[in-house]
Order: sequence, then structure tokens, then C-alpha cells
Amino acid sequence: MIRYFRSLLGQSGLFVACATALAATLAAPAAFAQSAAPAAATGAATGAKSVETKAAMCIGCHGIPGYQATFPEIHRVPMISGQNAKYIVAALNAYKNGDRKHPTMRGIGAGMSEQDMVEVADWYAKQGKPAAADKPSREPSPQVAALLQKAACTSCHGVNFSKATDPAYPKLAGQHADYLFVALKSYKNEPNNVVGRSNGVMGGIAKQFTNAELKALAQYVGSLEGEMQVKPQSRFR
Repeated sequence: MIRYFRSLLGQSGLFVACATALAATLAAPAAFAQSAAPAAATGAATGAKSVETKAAMCIGCHGIPGYQATFPEIHRVPMISGQNAKYIVAALNAYKNGDRKHPTMRGIGAGMSEQDMVEVADWYAKQGKPAAADKPSREPSPQVAALLQKAACTSCHGVNFSKATDPAYPKLAGQHADYLFVALKSYKNEPNNVVGRSNGVMGGIAKQFTNAELKALAQYVGSLEGEMQVKPQSRFR
């Protein structure tokens, strides 16, 4: 299996992160034996895996504060604790069907059933911080305000960027700014085997802006108070 992940990642530099995730998956029954004993007992009787076991591949990156990915460039992996469950499922399916090209996430999404995705997404959605205020925690500069208006960000992500108008859209407030910048740029990439995201709406929006403008948007939204956080799991505390 290690050879499979190495071939999938190629020269992307994420083999370490993927190997961490794989090791967590293989070690999950022992790692969660104490914290998930009741669930494990139930799983043994029914043949079902606990949600903690299903999430074992995720915590190797998303459960470590400050953890950085190196592809397509160095950035902190996104916070997903407290993210909208419906969006997490949509994102995983996008990796699974190839609309999102990130090699590690495509491999993880491909190995998950729809039920796996729903359970893991619900588990992460419940780990957020208290609800954010109805208004942004700080006002944008006039320049950024003009960019936000041009992009019509609030029409989908909410006026505080934490109450999306549809739970299939992500919360953005407080997300790592470097990740937001890389994600926005990925919508500008023409689809290929290893980078880029295929989304007609976001592609049309992102292509209106220079990379400097996208970075300014990402830095503002990332500076806001939000509901997401990195919540370490027991094996990483």
C-alpha cells in the first residue's frame, strides 16, 4: 500500500503526510482502543467501523495544529473541525470524482463510501467553536471591500463568512489565510492530473482577480473570528 501512495503522490512532496495518514489508519484500532472502547465493542458485534476509525486518515493532517502541506505549495492544511458537514461531503466527493485534483485527498476520497463521508463530516462539524457573531469581527479596508463586492462573496458565504447561505458552501471566517489563497488560485488553474479545481462558479470568480488581489481577500477573511478550529485528537495531544 505504501508503494500505491508513493506512485499517487509522485513528486508532490506529500508522501510524509500521506504516510502519516496511512500509519494512523493501520494503527487506528489500537490508537482508539481506550477512547472509543464502547464504539469498538459495538463495532465488533455489528462488523461496523467506529467514526473515529474512519476519521483516522484525517487526523494525521487536520488534527495537528500548524501542520503544513507542501503541494502545490507550502500552506497550512485547512481547519475542518466546525466546518459545514454538507460542504465536507461535497468536497470529498469532488476529490473522489476528480473535480479537485489534490493527489493525497483524491486517494483518501476514493477510499470512502458516501456513508463514510457523511459520518466523518458530521463528526467534524460538531467539533467547532461557539457560533460566530452575525457581523464580521473587523471591517475590511476600502480596497478589500471593493474586491469583496466584485466577487459577491457574501451572497454564498454569508455576511460574516461563517453562516453560508447553503450548508453545501464552506465557512470561511478564520480559515488559514495561506490555505484560502492556494484554494482560490486553484480555481484559476486549467484542469490537469495533479492541480486545480473544476467549479464553474468559483472559477469564473477567481479568474477576475490577480493573485495579489486573491491574497488580499484571503488575508482579510482569514483574519476574522470564526467557528472552525484545529482540534487535536487523543493520539496527538
